Order: sequence, then C-alpha cells, then structure tokens
Amino acid sequence: MRVLAAGDHFVQNRLFVEALRREVPGELDIRELTLPWPLVPFGKVGEVDEASDVEDELIEALDGVEVCVTQMAPLTRRVLEASPGLRLFCVSRGGPVNANLEAATRAGVAVTFAPGRNAVATAEHTLAMLLAATRRIPQTHGDLAGGVWRGDYYTYDNVGPELEGNTAGLIGYGAIGRRVARMLEGFGAEVLVYDPYVDVPNRVELPELLERSRFVSLHARATPETAGMIGAGQIAAMPRGSVLVNCARGALLDYDALCDALDSGHLFGAAVDVFPEEPIPPGSRLLTTPNLIMTPHLAGASKETAMKAASIVAADVARYVRGEPLSHLANPS
Repeated sequence: MRVLAAGDHFVQNRLFVEALRREVPGELDIRELTLPWPLVPFGKVGEVDEASDVEDELIEALDGVEVCVTQMAPLTRRVLEASPGLRLFCVSRGGPVNANLEAATRAGVAVTFAPGRNAVATAEHTLAMLLAATRRIPQTHGDLAGGVWRGDYYTYDNVGPELEGNTAGLIGYGAIGRRVARMLEGFGAEVLVYDPYVDVPNRVELPELLERSRFVSLHARATPETAGMIGAGQIAAMPRGSVLVNCARGALLDYDALCDALDSGHLFGAAVDVFPEEPIPPGSRLLTTPNLIMTPHLAGASKETAMKAASIVAADVARYVRGEPLSHLANPS
C-alpha cells in the first residue's frame, strides 16, 4: 500500500513515518512531501480553509497513493478529481477544516482527524497567558531589559489579583476547558463553567459567569452560534479589574470591544493567542493597546502535540489496513 506523508515543519514527516512504521510494520510504501507551514502561513485554498497552498505539488505526490497523512494539505475538489486512487485522508488536527468533506464523501474518500491532540499544550498555554497578564510579566521584563526599573508596578492600582480565593469562569468545557479547570482549582480558584452541552455542578448561565468571574477564559468552538459571543456588553458585565484570555478561536471575541475595555481600564489585562485576521495586519490597534499580551496562534504547539498528532492518525491507518472501523472518522457514510 502506498502512503503519502505530507508533513510540515511542526508535524514533521519523520514523526509520521515513525508512527506509521510502529503501527503498520513492513507493509507500507511511504512517500514524503514537506509543506511550508508554519514558515508560510496557512490560508484559504480553493474551497477549504486553513491549508497550505500546495494543490499542484499535492496532486503530483498523490499519484498512485491510497492513503495520505497530513496536517495542512488541502483536500479540495480539484485534488480529489486528480487523485482517483485515494481512499483515506488523515488530518492530524483537532478538526479537518482543510478537507472538503462533502466532495470527499462523494469520491469515496474517508477523512479522519486527531481530536484532543493539543489539549494539554493549549491548557498549559492558557494558564501561562492568564498568569502573565495578571502579573504583567512581559511588560515588567521589557522594562528591565530596556534598563528601566519600574517601582510604580508595585503600587496598589498597578498590581493584579491572585487566583487563590477568586472566581474563574470558563466558557466551553471540552477537553481543554476541563484541564484548565483542574489547574485553576489547584491554585485555589473557584471555577464556574458555561457550556450548554455539559451537565456539571458548577455550570451557570453566561450572564452569571461574567458577573462573578475575576478571570474569564474562552474555550468554545467557533460555530455560527458562538461567533462574537463575547462583545462589549459581555465584557462590561465582568467586574472592573478582570482578566480575559482567549486561546480558542478569534471569532468568539469582539476585538474592538476588547481594546476599548483595556484602553478604559475596565479590564486589568487580557491575553490572546488567536485573532480575527492572521497574521495581524499592520496598523491594527491590537499592536498598541495597553496591557494586552499576544502570542501568534501557538497555544497548541508542543513536541508532545506533534507526536500525538502523528500517532493518532497512524493508528487509524492501521485500522484501515486491518479492515477495522476508523476511530475518528469525519465523514461517515
């Protein structure tokens, strides 16, 4: 069986190959294609989102290939039409946004994905961002690195709250939110949850969560229902001096409202890893808003995430080879 490993500079081909050899020893003819992400940002390719723009290279590499394992390769109608032998396309991400599921189903191509691969990394990054914003670590480091000792950071109005004894609200309570909750509880915080799809004792409605929480962290999926769910009204409902974190999806948050709340001092700080437009365009007010910490959409980036991603899809390739049901099928017929 011929397999294409279309890795990149994060989920590298060697990780795919090692995982495939471990799961299906001695049975695969593996080709390799290296995609440019993250050195070249992903974008819309054809009719799919968040993919590397490599349709031509992918079509050439898929000649005679039955199975493809990848993270960022675009499974478009054009690719499917040019690859009649393809039967399994494994996306090593939490969701196969770079695959046209409808066209794949029509073409008889099964698409799998890798749920939970980055849950630990994203949860840890969320906590790091929350602490950094609350203790203003990047700002104080920057001043010291510039030779400035800022004693005024110790004044009462410039210091942030502690986690212990305060309330943290989590909007979304999936694999990442649950891990963040455990971490926050370890710090002694009371944790509230808003998620209409779970039933836990600490679940509350969104208005109550916002009114009671000194810290709010977003962990919901981006859907038509959640788009813009945190705007000016929701931020205004948070206690003055609160901290807001978004390591989920940019579509959840009104970033102009976020900047307004930081400019006015209503929010003590905020930390975001995702944005409405990526990369951030020059001249964006995000680049000059005070007390805002930003990272370039890398909350899920860890060596373990890359290794888990390769292992999850390789396990489904092994199931395919054995004729067993696939564990993470995105387009069941």
